[in-house]
Amino acid sequence: KFYVGKIMTNIYNEMIEFSKKHIAPYTTNVDEKAQFPVDSFEAIKKEKLTGLIVSKEFGGLGCGLEEHTQTVLAFATSCATTALCYMMHNVATMCIVAYGSPEMKNEYLPKIANGELILALAFSETGTGTHFYQPEISVTKNNDILLMNGRKSFVTSALYADFYLVLSTSFDTQGLDNWIIPKTCEGLVFEESSWDGLGMRGNASMPMVFKDVKVCENQRIGAAGSGTDQVFNVVAPFFVIGLSAVYSGVALNACNTVIEYSISRKYSDENALCNIPTVQNHLAQIYTKATAAKHFTLNAAKSGAGGDADALAQIISARLNASDAAVEVCSLAMKIGGGTAYAKRTIIERLLRDAYAAQVMAPSTDVLSIWLGKALTNQPIL
Repeated sequence: KFYVGKIMTNIYNEMIEFSKKHIAPYTTNVDEKAQFPVDSFEAIKKEKLTGLIVSKEFGGLGCGLEEHTQTVLAFATSCATTALCYMMHNVATMCIVAYGSPEMKNEYLPKIANGELILALAFSETGTGTHFYQPEISVTKNNDILLMNGRKSFVTSALYADFYLVLSTSFDTQGLDNWIIPKTCEGLVFEESSWDGLGMRGNASMPMVFKDVKVCENQRIGAAGSGTDQVFNVVAPFFVIGLSAVYSGVALNACNTVIEYSISRKYSDENALCNIPTVQNHLAQIYTKATAAKHFTLNAAKSGAGGDADALAQIISARLNASDAAVEVCSLAMKIGGGTAYAKRTIIERLLRDAYAAQVMAPSTDVLSIWLGKALTNQPIL
């Protein structure tokens, strides 16, 4: 059964209002200048949303999988980049919530809840691609000194997060270890200026290189070799449903944008674009696909929070559906927008670029399809 945290209440509408005020105004610069959404994250930290899934015992909001999904979805209706970076922070936080020692929880969770710390994931590697749960990075022990060596390829929020969760092979047992590594540790190098994404341009994604980085056993989250369990019980549900929320949000943004455009676009005879039957047909398809992705995502999150037997299958299929829906919706919206959309006079072109990231972002849709097939036939995924 997944570790999903507590079930609280519906905060989607509240987060939509926050998103309109504190995220939407900065989205254009995030994309055009490929800038990390610093201003939005300052607001997120000020409102203590960094502690959404931190228990109230440590000063957090005490929420779980459903509220995580609602919040990421709401953020994504304004900016997919911000939603993605925030989602990864929550996933990293949940690893500490679920597996951290009492000492680790006391050290990190109050600061996360107070908006003092942002976390990120450093899982993907060039050698294993979207199979991030098969790391080649190593930790070796030499005269009681632990040294981490290797390279992580696509690290979202690089340089902006304060701590990074790093998957490695375990040095003292079978399986994987999950480590929390500070940005400032000696021997850690960020390969800057390597990210020029087609979409999701403000992610600040770049490689991290570990050159004899000294780590301590108290930086290991959970017991030795528990990294695989963390990937399945925490990362899989929170990350996969988070991506479903991100791309459902992209679809909803495109839907709302093109509906407004079709109403405001007038011809010389004062007829609006939305009066054309072909456009009405496209709008119907767009709305249906976007809202279906939203409700599928929210329902899958509810299934996961409730511990339903088919929760994993629902979460994976919601993500697959949202990924397809985002591309389909944005493509149809571009059709309606015509030359204006292709000339980048609306945000639809940006949303289409963001949508295409869904297919390749780890775990890719191809990998997820295999996972779903295994889940449906009671086979182990990893």
